[in-house]
Amino acid sequence: MDLLVQSIVNGFIQSGFFALYAVGLVLIFGVMGVVNFAHGELVMVGAYTVWFLHAQHGVPFLWTILIAIVIVTAIGMAMERFLFRPKRNDPLGGLICSIGVLFILQIAATLIGGDGPSKQVPPPYQGTFVLFESLRIPVQRVFSIAVSLAALVALWLFLTRSKMGWALRAVAQDREASSLQGINTNRISMIAISIGAAMAGLAGALTAPLTNINPHMGHNIIITAFIVTIVGGVGSLSGAVLAAVLYALFHTMVTTYFSATIATISGLLIMVLVLIIKPTGIMGRSVSD
Repeated sequence: MDLLVQSIVNGFIQSGFFALYAVGLVLIFGVMGVVNFAHGELVMVGAYTVWFLHAQHGVPFLWTILIAIVIVTAIGMAMERFLFRPKRNDPLGGLICSIGVLFILQIAATLIGGDGPSKQVPPPYQGTFVLFESLRIPVQRVFSIAVSLAALVALWLFLTRSKMGWALRAVAQDREASSLQGINTNRISMIAISIGAAMAGLAGALTAPLTNINPHMGHNIIITAFIVTIVGGVGSLSGAVLAAVLYALFHTMVTTYFSATIATISGLLIMVLVLIIKPTGIMGRSVSD
């Protein structure tokens, strides 16, 4: 019973990271219509930034989080301006460009940190919360989930309470109609990828002390992001968050009692079943001509 409760708690904590992975991908696809295959590598860049600055050069952890967000956001903005915008009417071309960025970032990480053993970042916040004498939650994980939740709430408030957020949602629903209403769609696209990349950078920075860091870690991240996005409903941020919680609990339980490989394979099978049974996902909506 103690193992079950511990696994559930770990699953809820993991859901914060899964949600950060997915909402950035959903936002970029919803507004720009581009499947950004380099999204996992943006998370990797955030983790590498923390490793390089904090673990190797002693920069305070909170500062490295901010720097990681700035660096990854800058990469995202450059991708939108020089790759995705020229390929706006060519989704396949944009996808291929993102794959190119994927390999470039992997090579850059290998040049900076080498392709040897995975990098480790000592947890900046030591200690463990002990609840009910058997439930143990590391302080580092509590910090990470708190920041993740704060970022998701801030994004929700931005999208629902600000004019810029309303404009972003309008472009996601109908880009041409939004343009006819005077909305600068190029500016909105830049904002969308900036937010999505910032979320990826934040996710990478927060997970850096909790995982093994290597140039190829983005593979598992993009798989997770796709599963959550498709199960939740492509284009639905609320669906992505709900699916992140459900999938994180499922993945943690299967990993605990079986293995991470079986958990990932099972997640992909669930994704395929959702595509067959309900292609719009949990909270996605079908669009008719």
